[in-house]
Amino acid sequence: MLETKHRVTAVDPVWHRVGEEAVEAIRNEPLLGGLIHSGLLHHSTVERALAYRFSLKLASGEMSEQILREIADQAYDEDAEIGAAARSDLMAVYERDPACHRFLQPLLFFKGYQAVQAYRIGHWLWKAGRIDLAYFVQMRVSEVFGVDIHPAARVGKGIMIDHAHSIVIGETAVVGDNVSMLHSVTLGGTGKEDGDRHPKIGDGVMIGAGAKVLGNIHVGHCSRIAAGSVVLEDVPHNTTVAGVPARVVGKAGCAQPALTMDQLLKAE
Repeated sequence: MLETKHRVTAVDPVWHRVGEEAVEAIRNEPLLGGLIHSGLLHHSTVERALAYRFSLKLASGEMSEQILREIADQAYDEDAEIGAAARSDLMAVYERDPACHRFLQPLLFFKGYQAVQAYRIGHWLWKAGRIDLAYFVQMRVSEVFGVDIHPAARVGKGIMIDHAHSIVIGETAVVGDNVSMLHSVTLGGTGKEDGDRHPKIGDGVMIGAGAKVLGNIHVGHCSRIAAGSVVLEDVPHNTTVAGVPARVVGKAGCAQPALTMDQLLKAE
């Protein structure tokens, strides 16, 4: 088993690069040696490093690091898609966030990335029927990172949440692949209705800071939602909407707005 882990690690370019960056970071700032060794170099895979981070950040007097670590390790061992999504999310942050210059930054320092990875473990618990434990994870993620994602929500891979302060994603929300959003985004309901009541966000969508998308509506693939907008109706594919309430103001401006992160509204 140990030989298998080393073999997998050797062919994982993401983890190999993290290791190289970690060694360089210690060389440049020896005072961070303990943090980087315990958080990165001590582990054999991305999954083990994320499980350690999950347990370290979410532990409290109500739940120990050891128990949380066991939960996270089991999640990564039983569902390979969680680790694959973590790598896709890491690449998304590195490629789209101009403040991210190294792979190790999201793993150690970016709460948006870490919150999404913790949500993924909560979602795994939810799907396994461990509802109360999933709610506990949601609570701790909200308390620690300021990000509130219901464990029943479905979130794709390649997700980049920049700054991530005050993100809210409701129970029946669906977020597609390769979505980018900034701080203070809400994917919420419109009242006390039960059932399917939250937005469905297509692939490649970019959601600007402070935008609110409310109700069981659909946002089409590769569309843009301008900062501060309140979206109450369906948004077509490859479209830009802006305003309160949001209205169509033009095309998306490019084929993949979530990747380019262009948030300027240009006259057409």
